[in-house]
Amino acid sequence: MDYPCRRQKISNLLVELELSAILFSKPEQLRYLCGFTGSDGALIVSSTEMIFLTDSRYTMQAREQVVADRVEEYKVKGDSIITQLKTYAPTKIGFEAELAFGTAQDLQQRGDESWQWVALGKQLDSLRLSKEPDEVSAVSVATQANFEAFTEIRNMIQPGVSERAVALALEFALKQRGAEEKAFDFIVASGYRGAMPHGVASERIIEQGDLVTIDFGCRFRGYHSDETVTLAVGAVSDELRNIFDIVLEAHDRALAAVVPGIALIELDRIAREHIDLAGYGQYFGHGLGHGVGLEVHEAPVVSPRSRLTAEEGMIFTIEPGIYLPDVGGVRIEDMVLVTSDGSKILTKIPKTFCNVLVN
Repeated sequence: MDYPCRRQKISNLLVELELSAILFSKPEQLRYLCGFTGSDGALIVSSTEMIFLTDSRYTMQAREQVVADRVEEYKVKGDSIITQLKTYAPTKIGFEAELAFGTAQDLQQRGDESWQWVALGKQLDSLRLSKEPDEVSAVSVATQANFEAFTEIRNMIQPGVSERAVALALEFALKQRGAEEKAFDFIVASGYRGAMPHGVASERIIEQGDLVTIDFGCRFRGYHSDETVTLAVGAVSDELRNIFDIVLEAHDRALAAVVPGIALIELDRIAREHIDLAGYGQYFGHGLGHGVGLEVHEAPVVSPRSRLTAEEGMIFTIEPGIYLPDVGGVRIEDMVLVTSDGSKILTKIPKTFCNVLVN
């Protein structure tokens, strides 16, 4: 991992935002900026020094993992942060906007009254927008695990099997292949439950004639995969087959349009317009996609609200869907890497129409 380059990004932000220092505590940011994989710590970056702080549980781990100028152990986190900040005589201190309100308020009360605290949100998104080769490699291993695990359990998706059983088998197959953890609670939504975009696996029994939507992923070396497949169990109604074909075409059109420089809002428009012209626009309520990396949902957002353009190194999902209440639904999702001259699909499971009961 290119930690010097990452540190330079912070240095540039300090200058751009006229900050004395930035305080980081979000686990994903700590891992990205200095390599720490524990659950609790803080990183202070100024123009002259990078200091990592943690408690006695993680001191030894931090001294082995962390790339920083100093690693310090604290007993009271807030006290230690303020003590270190005072050495810089700061005027403006940036911190992550996600920091709990109570924690932020406590730090402000502990610090000098003259300090100005600046909550940073979108300003920090730029740090992890473009993935380095090692990051792409980790994501690719996670997507390969998706492919292998799904291939192993695919034949169990049959009438009489519960959604939960499918989710458990898939999680076990992923962990057998080295996954650190599942990326999120898997969605296995069959039959009418397919109309629930976040229909986490239930005890519902899969029936013949169902469409089954499976949204799953895993984490490898801290990086995530995220993929959605919709399968038919036996012959499905003409309406369900029709919405599958519409979603697949929307998915394919958006994927084909991914190149450096295209506005992300345009990718959303390409997919959304196809679904809308087919008469199902009101049944596609979410954005087209999202970034994936150290978090399974991170910048950039691909939606009607997007303001960014595709840049080399970005990894994001393309996942249009149609959800018909009391009938069923379809979502088809792949992860795509923006390359210097186009794009590369990182997920590997075929997304064409598949009937699991057809030999």
